[in-house]
Amino acid sequence: MLRVLLIAEAANPEWVSVPLVGWSLAAALSKHSNVHLVTQVRNREAILKAGLVEGRDFTAIDSERFAAPLYRLSELLRGGKGVGWTTVSAATTLSYYYFERLLWRRFGSAIRRGEFDVVHRITPLSPTTPSLIAKRCARANIPFILGPLNGGVPWPREFQSARRKEREWLSYARSAYKLLPGYRSTLRHSAAIIAGSHSTLNEIPARFREKCIYLPENAIDPARFGESRAASPGTPLRGCFVGRLVPYKGPDMLIEAVAPLLRSKRLQLDVIGDGPLMPALRELVEREGVRESVRLHGWITHERLQAAMCESQMLLFPSIREFGGGVVLEAMALGIVPVVVDYAGPGELVTDAVGYRVPLGDRQALIGRLRSLVAALCDDPQQLVPRSAAARAQVRELFTWDVKARQVLQVYEWARESGERPNFFLKSVSSRA
Repeated sequence: MLRVLLIAEAANPEWVSVPLVGWSLAAALSKHSNVHLVTQVRNREAILKAGLVEGRDFTAIDSERFAAPLYRLSELLRGGKGVGWTTVSAATTLSYYYFERLLWRRFGSAIRRGEFDVVHRITPLSPTTPSLIAKRCARANIPFILGPLNGGVPWPREFQSARRKEREWLSYARSAYKLLPGYRSTLRHSAAIIAGSHSTLNEIPARFREKCIYLPENAIDPARFGESRAASPGTPLRGCFVGRLVPYKGPDMLIEAVAPLLRSKRLQLDVIGDGPLMPALRELVEREGVRESVRLHGWITHERLQAAMCESQMLLFPSIREFGGGVVLEAMALGIVPVVVDYAGPGELVTDAVGYRVPLGDRQALIGRLRSLVAALCDDPQQLVPRSAAARAQVRELFTWDVKARQVLQVYEWARESGERPNFFLKSVSSRA
């Protein structure tokens, strides 16, 4: 078994988003290789609860001296709770330098002695965060693997108002990250770079592309999403939206689009999640006269999410700037057919065989296209049946964490020059042509 030093600054089994990706991939890799996880101290208690032994299985790095004040500063500057994520990402990048300094102080000698076959940084996922130890690993002749990197999805020109509502002022200067210390050195000295999306892949300078492997970041845990909804859709159809209630995810566009179907009782809608748009959504539901057909759940626990989603036949998810789209895979694992905007992460995960992709346009065009599509599904719900089965099959073939771990192991072997260059998702990509 390969000896892997796995760096996941964010890795937490009790959280969602990036920390859950870091934890899930690390846990899956530990079943196939000899892994030692290095993470930030804020994840320590949750990892201990999960049964890992500190010192043997993982090391928690206390970088709070820098991380805590930078986080507090980003909270002041971001412009409100749940918005300004580029500002938060910038603070994480700055504090990560200190995290890696402490990491090298702890593990540098062991890396130089060859006690690890591979050093792999999973998180941060952001391509804007350099690694100062990539060069040091290369000098020690130990392959440094970077990724999955994901981010850099351009804001659609049709939705610049959403960009302003999200307080994404720093995103206008985002490309300045290429001037950060260690940016080019990280790419130059990485043995392999896992790109989690085509947007990120296209952002990497051409001269480093031969090191890149395209592999979407997200996957699912069958233990968390192993149920399935009824095979035959009933009437009225039920759709669900799952996510933060913020402008770019489009829950307001969704309600406006399907309001005629909700009023005529041809559709019911569950909105699962919370955020700054919740008051406006409540007003919109009242104004459109659809209160009897819409349930605004607010936040629910991850343990309850599966059961709540299984009441629906469709995931209605009109996000216009989604990096990964983990909720799309969770829906597909349950046999819930995804309806997404054909842009960024969800547009890469959903094929015509498993769901529906609505072409991107301005707000009114997107609302009209979404309304027409959902109305057609209400007219002929049986077309959901084969897509439901295909979605479940595709997730189990390509998108469980165990599958993801085996794919990453192939990247390790390629980086160590003991295996062929991996080429994942060739079938899925070609089927969309």
